[in-house]
Amino acid sequence: MKIAVIGSGYVGLVSGACLADFGHLVTCVDLDKDKIDALRNASIPIFEPNLDTLVARNLAAGRLSFTTDLPEAVAGADVVFIAVGTPARRGDGHADLSYVYAAAVSIAKAARGFTVVVTKSTVPVGTGEEVERIVREVNPLADIAVVSNPEFLREGVAIEDFKRPDRIVIGTEDARARSVMAEVYRPICLNNVPIQFTSRQSAEIIKYAANAFLAMKITFINEIADLCEAAGADVQDVAHGLGLDNRIGQRFLHAGPGYGGSCFPKDTMAFARTAQDLGSPLRLVETTVAVNDQRKRGMARRIIAACGGSIRGRRVAILGLTFKPNTDDMREAPSLSIVQALVDAGAIVRAYDPQGMAAARLLLPPIAYAEDAYAAADAADCIVITTEWNEFRSLDLERLKAVMKTPVLVDLRNIYEPAEVAEHGFVYRCVGRNVAFREEEPQRRVIRLSA
Repeated sequence: MKIAVIGSGYVGLVSGACLADFGHLVTCVDLDKDKIDALRNASIPIFEPNLDTLVARNLAAGRLSFTTDLPEAVAGADVVFIAVGTPARRGDGHADLSYVYAAAVSIAKAARGFTVVVTKSTVPVGTGEEVERIVREVNPLADIAVVSNPEFLREGVAIEDFKRPDRIVIGTEDARARSVMAEVYRPICLNNVPIQFTSRQSAEIIKYAANAFLAMKITFINEIADLCEAAGADVQDVAHGLGLDNRIGQRFLHAGPGYGGSCFPKDTMAFARTAQDLGSPLRLVETTVAVNDQRKRGMARRIIAACGGSIRGRRVAILGLTFKPNTDDMREAPSLSIVQALVDAGAIVRAYDPQGMAAARLLLPPIAYAEDAYAAADAADCIVITTEWNEFRSLDLERLKAVMKTPVLVDLRNIYEPAEVAEHGFVYRCVGRNVAFREEEPQRRVIRLSA
């Protein structure tokens, strides 16, 4: 099947490369000539594990190509995916759909024969109707079916998520489009992946509702972490006990500095704004947005308190800048708020991140950067772990203490055991854990009783 993907950013590039790996002939389109030239040479503009290998393999096999010529790509395609950005609109938090609508205009002009136009971008409910209206207005004779097919990709494991998804959601009531989309995803469905056909409106809401629910789950455990600190409990024990309930599950119950990234912040805001416009406000989502924003700003106060109440003129080492590990994405990362607040409070900040420092330099105030964790910690009064990269999980604590001025470790991701850190002479602060109790308790066990 011949497929065109409009937009060669994160979603478009991962989707296009994976579809090509399934045997489809895929052309990815972007207006950025420099990006397209780089992609033709298998040079990937983002960091996503194994994506470079996937792109190179399918380029070599002739199944994947890149172009700036949208009309040519669309004219030869059976299916056209719209995978352009939908950033938060400046001023009101709604999704900016201008790129989606511009793509719809171009597709309507270029399509030849029956074409399925698939909205892969994350869009609010009703967008599919507007895309179809634009297509009919621009080209009344176009034989086009508009479909909603939201993505559920997690940065860092996007290829695995695309090839082995929990489910595939397709919003269409057009029988021909349904058959085409079933063929597009036939290689995946051979592995018994559930495929849900529904209306466009339902598919659009499923995407936003999923992201909002996960954001609420993160925000819930973060508030529980604060309660645990006040009550002398341990949020990791509480989260574990909650997660053993199959109705709740273990995932997204890790207390930390708040959620960030390219999806949850903008999607929760856009979901709330759309609901308000439709006269059906989502109060839980609105509160989630507010609580998460406050939490990210409040993390700096924890660090300052760990340093005795003032960090003016003191050196703080930040380990991890991206919003999560295995990505170079700095969008809405908690580190942005944390570093800015520390700088405002007079701290001298030096940071290290395995992949995010190039992007961080464009977003953070002027700070120093280091080549590794130990260089960042040199002469530091405090180390702060803000992103749980694997290489931070087994640091040489003796070496760290030796190079630091003051052995203070603030672990905002709870990746260390308090007793282990205390044994090395550190003052240790974490999130939602009763450190004094943890230093004396035996290893946690779950005992299963048989009948």
